[in-house]
Amino acid sequence: MKVRIEIEEGLAEEEVIIRCGQLNDSVVSLQNYISGQGNGKRCLSLQNAETEFFVPMDEVYFFETEGREVLAHTADKIFTCSHKLYELEEILPGNFMRISKSSIANLDLVYSITRNLTASSAMAFVGSNKRAMVSRAYFKAVADRLKVRKLGL
Repeated sequence: MKVRIEIEEGLAEEEVIIRCGQLNDSVVSLQNYISGQGNGKRCLSLQNAETEFFVPMDEVYFFETEGREVLAHTADKIFTCSHKLYELEEILPGNFMRISKSSIANLDLVYSITRNLTASSAMAFVGSNKRAMVSRAYFKAVADRLKVRKLGL
């Protein structure tokens, strides 16, 4: 494994890029370790009606688009988010993954996926009755990531 550090003055936030030929146990372990090195719980600014909440990222089950809005789902609430999905992909930690064109899920909170060969598969979350849909195009990548993560590697 080759390690390279580049110093870029004026950079707003540190960024770590992992380049690999394939996703394997050691790459996921490295990603998890690096993601856990932040200063405490990172929060997102989310809105509910006229109130702004600062919700820890690890409490968000999934994000989905509904019309022009991006909704953030926690165990018992739904918030609106000012970020677009592609922006969230840039700022969310590695435990979040795109599961469809219109959704990003927190893989650490996934309980099960009920596979449907002809349509989207249903993703269930720990401690919640909420469901997110995994499109056929993303199913294999999501299932592979979950298998690696659930092995505790």
